Amino acid sequence: GRPGDIVVGVDIRQLCDPLLEFAFGEAARLGCRVRAVHAWTLPPVVREASALVAAEQDLAPGVQRGLAAILAHWERQYPSVPVVALAPVGPAAPVLVRAAAGAELVVVGRRSRRPTLGAHIGPVTHAVVHHCAAPVAVVSHR
Repeated sequence: GRPGDIVVGVDIRQLCDPLLEFAFGEAARLGCRVRAVHAWTLPPVVREASALVAAEQDLAPGVQRGLAAILAHWERQYPSVPVVALAPVGPAAPVLVRAAAGAELVVVGRRSRRPTLGAHIGPVTHAVVHHCAAPVAVVSHR
C-alpha cells in the first residue's frame, strides 16, 4: 500500500530549514507526501464568540501565507513531493498529535542550546514523542 504522509511541525516565526530538509528528503526517499502543520492561537484578548470568529477570519490568511512562503523553497527543491499545508487554530501539541494519525513519520524540532543539565526538548516535542503512534524524528535546529 501507499505509505502514509510525513508530518512536519512548522513554526512560521522560527527558522526551521533543517526540519523541512529532513521531512522533504524522507518523503522523496519513501515516495510519500509532506503534511506541514503550523498550529496557532488567537490573541488572548478576544473573548466573545463572534469576536473569536472574526479574529480567526482576519488572521488565518496571513498565517496561511506565512506557511506557504516557508514551504515554497522546499517545493521547488523537491518538485516530486506533494505538499499539504495545514494551519489549524489550536495548541500545537494536540494539533500535531491529531495530524499525525496514520503518518509514516512525524518530524519535530528541538532548538540547539547549551543546557546546564542534559538535553532539553520543549513541551510540544515532548508531547509528540510521548503521544504519537507514528515514529517521531526530532531534528535539532537553531
